[in-house]
Amino acid sequence: MHHLITRFERAHKKARHNIWIGWFAIFCRIVLAIGFIPAGFTKIIGERFTALPDMHPMGSYLTALFHTGYYYTAIGVAQVLAGVLLLIPRTATLGALLYFPVILNIALLSFSVRFDGSLLSSPLMLLANIFLLCWDYHKLKFIFPWYHKTSTENLIVAHEKTKHFPWRFVVGSFIVFVVIVGSIVVINKTLLMPRNSISDCQQDCKNATNPEACLVFCDCVHNNGSPLNECLECYEKSL
Repeated sequence: MHHLITRFERAHKKARHNIWIGWFAIFCRIVLAIGFIPAGFTKIIGERFTALPDMHPMGSYLTALFHTGYYYTAIGVAQVLAGVLLLIPRTATLGALLYFPVILNIALLSFSVRFDGSLLSSPLMLLANIFLLCWDYHKLKFIFPWYHKTSTENLIVAHEKTKHFPWRFVVGSFIVFVVIVGSIVVINKTLLMPRNSISDCQQDCKNATNPEACLVFCDCVHNNGSPLNECLECYEKSL
């Protein structure tokens, strides 16, 4: 365990010295802020976030969330605050910490209800958030039980910065990106998805292995408004 921590701290220090990775961290901060600030502001002013019908699994959840009053507003405030903190260099670490539980919840929710609207964006945003937390590891390592005073130094001297292009980091990041996108494509093609409307759902049924059972599923979700699990059971019974 100690060996792995030491290797990670060395890699972290090396990454902190690289100007290219530093620019990538700034890029992630800006993109994540853009993803949260408009969505959070929509909640603060009391507007619906999406126009999904109440029958839709995600639509019913968002409708219930919308009617929670100040809780709905508080989520919007948290999103805007996290986005603004990310844009300010001095508070970026705090912004990444606040951002993490919110985007983790969104990613889990997207997969739980099979909502293709954020099925790809939420895991990518979560990954970018994790990168930012790793980027600021030298500020956060003090809270971990394995930290000790002999850990890698956390101060980066300006003249120690390097402009060498980080090919390993770029290739590794690209591979992770391809794996995530590929996994989402496979999920979209193999799993039964409710889609955003009954017409889109029924359109998918044309290429399904059992079109009739698929239509039963679509009707269950969009016309009956039944929970996703119940509709999946109806689909299995119709096979």
